[in-house]
Amino acid sequence: MRTNKTCALVGNLHRYNELMPLIKRRPLATLPFDSKYRLIDFNLSNIANANIKSLFMVFNEGETQSVFDHVGGGKEWNLDGIQNRFFIHTYQDFIRKEDNNSSYYDVVIDYLRKSKSEYVVYMGSKILCNIDLKTLLHIHQVRNCDMTVVYKKISAEKTNGQDILLTLDNDHTIKEKTFAKDVTDQEEVNLCADIYIIKTDLLIDILQQKQAAGVLGNVESFLREHISSETNAYEYTGYLNNIFDTLSYYRANMDMLDTPKFNSLLYSSQKVYTKMKNEVPTYYSETSIVNNSQFATGCMIKGRVERSLLGRGITIEEGAEVFDSLLFPSNVVKPSATVRCAILDKNVVVDEEVRIEGTPENPVVVEKGTHVTQDIIGG
Repeated sequence: MRTNKTCALVGNLHRYNELMPLIKRRPLATLPFDSKYRLIDFNLSNIANANIKSLFMVFNEGETQSVFDHVGGGKEWNLDGIQNRFFIHTYQDFIRKEDNNSSYYDVVIDYLRKSKSEYVVYMGSKILCNIDLKTLLHIHQVRNCDMTVVYKKISAEKTNGQDILLTLDNDHTIKEKTFAKDVTDQEEVNLCADIYIIKTDLLIDILQQKQAAGVLGNVESFLREHISSETNAYEYTGYLNNIFDTLSYYRANMDMLDTPKFNSLLYSSQKVYTKMKNEVPTYYSETSIVNNSQFATGCMIKGRVERSLLGRGITIEEGAEVFDSLLFPSNVVKPSATVRCAILDKNVVVDEEVRIEGTPENPVVVEKGTHVTQDIIGG
């Protein structure tokens, strides 16, 4: 992909309250995934693998600390190269309301003009996939359409009411777009992945028209509006997950214990990059029992861990048990404690003999920094 031919926009303005309290202090994009990754790593890796050298990300006010902590100078995704540029814009709700979205339009339009790119790739923050954007651009150019949208055939139960579903004919022409909440009679649907390629000039025109009309919105909502029978629909056939609530987030992580799904997402022809940390390997004592689990570096495992994913620097004391759970970095599970079907945010301490138990359909979520001294049973 030639330098300056394509730039990328990554949208992170939508708040998914069904993920609280996990997103209380961070955007969905920086939630941990599969022990050592963050969800934003997949968008950033897709961009790096396509050799896209200009990136613009927008986040809501109050959600950027974890973004800066994780992305830093962008070295892992080659964003710190001499020819590369990336921008993180913080958007304040009160400014947005006071100026009727004008500053949002100004910032995005200014970026698009200065990028001098012919095409724009847009990606939302809730879709997890490892997509080849170079191939997507090539297909977009061959089809010679105004815009290309990516979709994936998935089970209807994996959609959110605000998702857009596409109806296509036998020639893969889009016949209809519908909100998922309005479709109740289908088991399998075509989920719009909110991944788009569009000509930069066309996107600027759309933004200017919305700005002149005083419309309150964002790039993603305008691209959704622009989907029509003239839009090229590209079916993505690799692993994809739609993360919009606690259960979908939990299940997406647990999918990584399934070898074919793990290999499809993380060991395709495209590498997935994340922030590097030089730490000691995880230590397993003679008393540890581990089955079908994944661990980041720096853990101390003396107890039992089964069907779980553990982040960096976690201690599982002797006699403690962890089943079917996600543990974020720096947790401590003390002797004889039990954690089952739960999500423990960072820096959680579980006291001796305490039980935290949820179900696969309703996992318990323990907020960041909590010291758990009593049993927590149920979701």
